[in-house]
Amino acid sequence: MPTETFEFQVEARQLLQLMIHSVYSNKDVFLRELVSNASDALDKLRLAKLRDDSLDADLSDLHIELEIDKDARTLTVRDNGVGMSYDEVGQLIGTIANSGTAQLLRELREAQDGTGTEGLIGQFGVGFYSGFMVADEVTLLTRRAGEGQGTRWTSRGEGTYTLERVDDAPQGTSVTLHLKPADPDNQLHDYTSVWKIKEIVKRYSDFITWPIRLVGETGGDGEAAGPETLNSMKALWARSREEVSEEEYHELYKHIGHDWREPLQTIQLQAEGTFEYQALLFVPSHAPHDLFTQNFRHGLQLYVKRVFIMDDCEALLPPYLRFVKGVVDAQDLSLNVSREILQQDRHIRMMQRRLTKKVLASVKSMMTGDAERYATFWREFGAVLKEGLVTDPDNRDALLAVTSFATTRGDDGTATLKQYVERMPDGQDDIWFITGESRESIDNSPHMEAFRERGIEVLLLTDPVDEMWVDAVGEYEGKRLRSIAKGEVDLGAREDDRSEDERQQQAEEYAGLLDWMRERLDEDVKEVRLSTRLTVSPACLVADANDLTPALENMYRAMGQEVPRTKRILELNPDHALVKGLNEAYGEREDRSDLTDTAELLHSLAVLAEGGRPKDPARFVRLMADRLERTL
Repeated sequence: MPTETFEFQVEARQLLQLMIHSVYSNKDVFLRELVSNASDALDKLRLAKLRDDSLDADLSDLHIELEIDKDARTLTVRDNGVGMSYDEVGQLIGTIANSGTAQLLRELREAQDGTGTEGLIGQFGVGFYSGFMVADEVTLLTRRAGEGQGTRWTSRGEGTYTLERVDDAPQGTSVTLHLKPADPDNQLHDYTSVWKIKEIVKRYSDFITWPIRLVGETGGDGEAAGPETLNSMKALWARSREEVSEEEYHELYKHIGHDWREPLQTIQLQAEGTFEYQALLFVPSHAPHDLFTQNFRHGLQLYVKRVFIMDDCEALLPPYLRFVKGVVDAQDLSLNVSREILQQDRHIRMMQRRLTKKVLASVKSMMTGDAERYATFWREFGAVLKEGLVTDPDNRDALLAVTSFATTRGDDGTATLKQYVERMPDGQDDIWFITGESRESIDNSPHMEAFRERGIEVLLLTDPVDEMWVDAVGEYEGKRLRSIAKGEVDLGAREDDRSEDERQQQAEEYAGLLDWMRERLDEDVKEVRLSTRLTVSPACLVADANDLTPALENMYRAMGQEVPRTKRILELNPDHALVKGLNEAYGEREDRSDLTDTAELLHSLAVLAEGGRPKDPARFVRLMADRLERTL
């Protein structure tokens, strides 16, 4: 058959160069990744045969083989799993069809200290390429189960690869690494050594459910190698915690989570009775790069009586726990189960409820028992967990119990709703909050001025989901959740506040200006009124108590929903020199047309103060330039 030569996709070529010229210390992970790929191929074949009994495939002895040849300096990883077709090899090996490729390359370049490379390799689904860390040339031979012809792929990682159709390929895939020359000063990386291969498999892949066999003669000194099964194949989730070390749990997590870091929390559950299942779950110590993308693959691995069913069973946990990794092994489900059936299965729904409560209980244990670990969890996953406050009313109380927020008070600048309520002073009936794009924009918001001056605690909410959950929750322990940027604010009287008569007199003094400005700004505002929340700024914009905020309007529009534009309320600070001067000018002149520009500027300044953009930026610049010129 003719051999064809192809060029790698640009990103794949760059990645290969990083692998080939790698200076990273932990090169052993290449074998973990290749064994993991082989295990996946065996799982997929068994599942394919389960769903299509007519598939022409041999399942009598599914296994993984490792073969060392010292003379040729090769290491082969072989499986008799599902295999790949000619087209699949070109698509899966010749390119990297992953939206995170650019980020992967950037992070790999930055991880020069060697501490993170192995995790990035697995996390981005490019474990096959890790073989080039230890090999000058890689040959892949594969045949898809049920097909008669195989494919040979070969590359030295120098920008091109070859593809050839072959007639005598066995079912499955073999990857042969033509290892780089031996380093006599570094025997720790001699991958033709039987003890080294055994050590890597024991450390990284002992729990793989398929036998990993060392086979053949190694050459050189004639050291025999097999056939010998190197892994115990014990399902860690079916064993008690006393029987399993933390290191073993962590290696299982790294295998299923494609992560090099240790998990933040390990959660084990064994349910007995009318419906039996075991679960071993892991909370990662960091959020994946694509956690908030539409194509993020999530879900737990589902087994039925130790038989692998699917890799990402989304039905086992709600979407707001999509960061959780792990395994669930059920005893009473059908082996021939589809995703559609799982969505309706009452046992699955029962498991989801139990697993959700178990995860939230585990988070609470972190919160009450390990402040540092909880802080890490909240930093990485707080934004996604808060989605549950909107989507899962049944678990809302449990979620609120483990939810914390940045605040203007507190030793560490955070507080739970419970802590906030406990330190509310007498007379305060509401839980005050403000939403915004960033902590900086919130800290500088004019809405904060009166609250800061009076020492009233405010929750500082900067995640997009915050705009939604506060409305969904509404109140906590009888205390309303209220935005400091919506509705009228009454913070109670202070000793230096004006009396009611003085306030009434001031309202009468400004009545004419307020009505006039409302008419002039009618396209943009529904009302102009005096503010009780401003102490420094001349003006601010607020929403009516039941109106959508601009951020929420934009969020709905981004989701394709039609939302009518809501006019806001312009509040003026009657003690600000600019507002006082405008009111005096209004009262002194009969022709007030030249004051319109000042009214527009006040409105635009209020828009800018909350991080918005003036309706007509060019006009705003002209008006500001004109005013500045007059001051010279």
